[in-house]
Amino acid sequence: MRYTQSDPDVRLMLRVKEDDAGAFEELVRRYQARLVRLMQHLAPRGDLAEDLAQETFMRVYRARQSYTPGAKFSTWLFTIAGNVARNSKRTAARRHETSEVDSPRGVDDSDDAPFLAVAAVDSSGLMPTRQVEGDERATIVRAAVASLNERQRMALILSRFENMSYVEIAETMSLSTKAVKSLLSRARVSLKEALTPYIESGQLGGTLDPAMSLPSLKMDPTADQRAGEFAEEEPS
Repeated sequence: MRYTQSDPDVRLMLRVKEDDAGAFEELVRRYQARLVRLMQHLAPRGDLAEDLAQETFMRVYRARQSYTPGAKFSTWLFTIAGNVARNSKRTAARRHETSEVDSPRGVDDSDDAPFLAVAAVDSSGLMPTRQVEGDERATIVRAAVASLNERQRMALILSRFENMSYVEIAETMSLSTKAVKSLLSRARVSLKEALTPYIESGQLGGTLDPAMSLPSLKMDPTADQRAGEFAEEEPS
């Protein structure tokens, strides 16, 4: 009852439960871009993001009859999205094992992830010994973010992109709030460790593979200002 009263998206989903096609279209409109952005970071390949977002919506629709508003709609949706991404990774891993030649990994040049690249570099608390060009910086940071394990990456994205609280992230990932705090703390430490060799010497660390595929993260005029808050601010 609490979420039905406080969350308009829950009310839309309850209409979907009653086979209201217009309500479902509205949910897709509200969450399409956000799901694609999430999948760009969680999918085994960036070019699968849109397909996996669509699969998530299909699962939502198929589950409509059994839906109960036990959490915010976004929490429920991103839980499904995380499961879809993990299944996709398992499928990709099985295909990789049976293939002698890896498929090329595409790089998505979307504008949907505006400041994670800057945020990750600036969160190290270190200043580069020289000015880093935008493309170079993005390549380095994509590799650093890709080096995080899946749970750290998802917690980081839900925190920074979706502005979820510890409680909401915990519900989405089926973890305790203490575990979420630990994941985010370790993610920041891991980013700092991964980026420090480059910041200090201009060389990539040995564990980073700049060819790893994550979306190209383009800079915007306010990115550096927002990124400066990354290391200090945490979801409540």
